Amino acid sequence: MREYLLSLLNVVCEMAPYLLLGFLIAGVLHVFVPQGFYRKYLSKDNKRAVLWAALLGIPLPLCSCGVIPTAIGLRNEKASKGAVASFLIATPQTGIDSILATFSLLGLGFALVRPVAALVTGVCGGLLVNRLVPEEDDASWHASSCDVETGSKLFRVLKYAYFKMIQDIGGRLVVGLLVAALIQVAIPDEFFLHFGSQPLLQMLVILIVAVPMYICSTGSIPVAAALMMKGLSPGAALVMLMAGPAVNLASILVVRKAMGRRFTWIYLLVIVGFSILFGLVVNAIGLTARPFVAADPCCPAEAMLPGPFKLICAIVLTALIFFALVMKLFERFTSKKADDPNTAVYTVEGMHCSHCEAAVCRAVEDVPGVESAKASSSRNTLTIKGSAAEEAVREAVEKAGYTFKGAVGRG
Repeated sequence: MREYLLSLLNVVCEMAPYLLLGFLIAGVLHVFVPQGFYRKYLSKDNKRAVLWAALLGIPLPLCSCGVIPTAIGLRNEKASKGAVASFLIATPQTGIDSILATFSLLGLGFALVRPVAALVTGVCGGLLVNRLVPEEDDASWHASSCDVETGSKLFRVLKYAYFKMIQDIGGRLVVGLLVAALIQVAIPDEFFLHFGSQPLLQMLVILIVAVPMYICSTGSIPVAAALMMKGLSPGAALVMLMAGPAVNLASILVVRKAMGRRFTWIYLLVIVGFSILFGLVVNAIGLTARPFVAADPCCPAEAMLPGPFKLICAIVLTALIFFALVMKLFERFTSKKADDPNTAVYTVEGMHCSHCEAAVCRAVEDVPGVESAKASSSRNTLTIKGSAAEEAVREAVEKAGYTFKGAVGRG
């Protein structure tokens, strides 16, 4: 247990400064980049729109669950299918927070390769969609916006960076850190060298595990680093970092429902194919990761402990995660029933983060009779004030790609 705790401490301390900085930058992007800025460059059915979609999506801290409603929203605002595909593929693979976290654990090489791979994969996927998937002229699409945030810009930056984002990915980040430390002490050294002569087999095994699962682009970093220290090839680690965050079983089902079968097959095959291709390239050029400091099982008392700055950052990050997750847990167990007789509460499944909540709000805001709407991913609820008909709300929610389960109750 002592060895495990020392390993966990070192992993957290290595990532904490970069995560705190990454969260802050993500908050600045969220507050200061206008929502219409992305729409402006994604509506054309051409190569430039596909490239802009990937470039604009790469720094965004959206994972595979959060990018789906955002992409559907862009599609509803008449972004081209190719641009939507490029955004869907490139965005969840990386973000400003995960780029910095990748640098902290895996070094500059991996921190550069990840956004480049995301850009190439997104652009190629978007171009294929433009060529192979016809556009439909759907007059029902319309632009919408949902801005329910209040307070000064500084407050909104800090709230999003150190509360909402941590609520969204904090649980998965904690799991990633715990698993990474467990790998350090539980898996025998050189375990993956049994597959050393078959790097492609390593990649296929990683794909089988990573593609169906939900993997956070930031939470996957310590796991990949720990596996590499046990003999996993750098190429197979990159496959995990690309394919794991970019797709999961839930996102596949939602994309198929919203965008069609042919779009979904291109989306999935491009992610899998290019992750293997970049993995092989990384192995071929001999890219290696900078190993983070792990506890010495022979002499734990002499293990190199982190410096004061990293320890302070780790304490701050731990406190923020604890507070955000406790508040999320508290919200989940508070009453779901509406107190206002003019308010209805509905159960909506499929929301995983604040971006999902915003997408559900946008979906219902133009429904006749809706005065205001508030969604909660922790409680799976949508609270609507006004006289909107339940069937109209159901139609709007399901069109956005979520599962509507009916009313919880009225006050």
